[in-house]
Amino acid sequence: MKLSSFQVNLQKDAEDDAGGKHDGSGGGLLRPSRIFHLAIISTAFWALVFLLHSSTHGDGRGVASILFNPSAFSLPLLSSSGGATAGRPPPAQAPPSTSVAAGHENSQSVAAPAADEDDRCSGRYIYMYDLPPRFNDDLVADCSKLWRFTDMCPYVANCGMGQALGDGGGIFPRRGWYATDQFMLDLIFHGRMKRYECLTGDPSHAAAVFVPFYASLDGGRHLWKQNTSMRDALALDLVDWLARRPAWRAMGGRDHFLVAGRTAWDFRRYGDAGDRWGTKLLNHPAVQNMTALVLETGPYRRTNFAVPYPTYFHPEAAADVAAWQERVRRAERRWLFSFAGAPHPWQTETVRPQIFRQCGASSRCRLFHCGAGGGDDCTSPGGVMRVLESSQFCLQPRGDSLTRRSTFDAILAGCVPVFFHPGSAYTQYTLHLPSDPNRYSVLIMHTDVTERNASIEETLAKISPETVKAMREEVIRLIPRVVYADPRSTRVDFKDAFDVAVEGVIHRVAKRRSGGADVEGR
Repeated sequence: MKLSSFQVNLQKDAEDDAGGKHDGSGGGLLRPSRIFHLAIISTAFWALVFLLHSSTHGDGRGVASILFNPSAFSLPLLSSSGGATAGRPPPAQAPPSTSVAAGHENSQSVAAPAADEDDRCSGRYIYMYDLPPRFNDDLVADCSKLWRFTDMCPYVANCGMGQALGDGGGIFPRRGWYATDQFMLDLIFHGRMKRYECLTGDPSHAAAVFVPFYASLDGGRHLWKQNTSMRDALALDLVDWLARRPAWRAMGGRDHFLVAGRTAWDFRRYGDAGDRWGTKLLNHPAVQNMTALVLETGPYRRTNFAVPYPTYFHPEAAADVAAWQERVRRAERRWLFSFAGAPHPWQTETVRPQIFRQCGASSRCRLFHCGAGGGDDCTSPGGVMRVLESSQFCLQPRGDSLTRRSTFDAILAGCVPVFFHPGSAYTQYTLHLPSDPNRYSVLIMHTDVTERNASIEETLAKISPETVKAMREEVIRLIPRVVYADPRSTRVDFKDAFDVAVEGVIHRVAKRRSGGADVEGR
């Protein structure tokens, strides 16, 4: 059958494409086919498109996005309609959407973008482990057994904030106030972390790694048990679990941190005798590589940060904080000083007996006497806050240890704290409180009172009204830095105690990665 000229040419093209064309020299040199030329032209065209696309003007739009509709292409390098490169969230992306209705859901993470100047999370990404529930959720579910003396189930409610308070006889606003137990920081911090705007699912992008182990709940349920192996079992299980994770092996845990919402003494037991206090969590070599956030640090350890005790106030937004600050700024303070607390007869060398004696004898002091026969109830948030809010100075002697929650209740009330030992605040909360303690507090050494019979009233009365006013204003300014925002809120628009602590951890990890020495509180 005779072929048309078109068919002949088509057949020759096919042969040429299959083997290439020989030139007339017979030397076997191949000449490029027509399809090869078309491929070269097509490649050059698309290379030009991508070159134009990657060149951006000041408004951030690529030239290619002006010339072409990106939705008409399925190529992965073209911008999506949201302005983000495929696989990377936009720089100003909102916090990841997570459900925290019960406060114990699995973590939700967003992918971490490569660092760039427009990424507001650059250098702030946190990777959070999704721990097996035995390390956190199961402890909450068994809340009735968390404390020897009290059913803790009401206190684990609302992500660890406890039950909502009423107005306390006009003391509290209608929202943001809860009957919060001082040892619920593990839950509150975890709840805040679930809504942290810079979570990442890739630990290699993280500035730090968070371990949501409820150490205070685990430790608290066993503190009075003689079996020390039982006290240590879950913490050892955690260390074993972490050691098998690639994220741990990257730095041996030196970029990891956890919250142990009690004093360091509760986790630093030496020896295994049944009468020794606490667990060995913070003595474990692996945990000593980590950063632990505790309510009170030991004097010789550089691996821990002291963070504020939780208070009753958990604001949802900056407006709630501002309204409360204005309220305590206007409060009538008819007492020169006050003390809310109970005697500690087992601590014979403390300043408390002198405080009870001097305050009880002064017409300018309000003594809120707690404990058996004291007549006042220090478990009543309204009663405590009413006393603190009506005082210019609030006495803060050591509690069972050097620190006490009342320090932060006093700051919340706009009351200038009076310390009797520098270890009660100055060497503890270096992330959250000013480096110059004279700006917000008074120090009367306990030895001056116990050994030299110094008058607390006379010491405080000598401070000028102008100085007292300036100190109180500084205390009021500190309020947002020492309270923990509502973990369920999607409107947190101020830096709270959680944010300050996370910044401190990230700074420490960055120093460790650069070879810098660890310095507590820096």
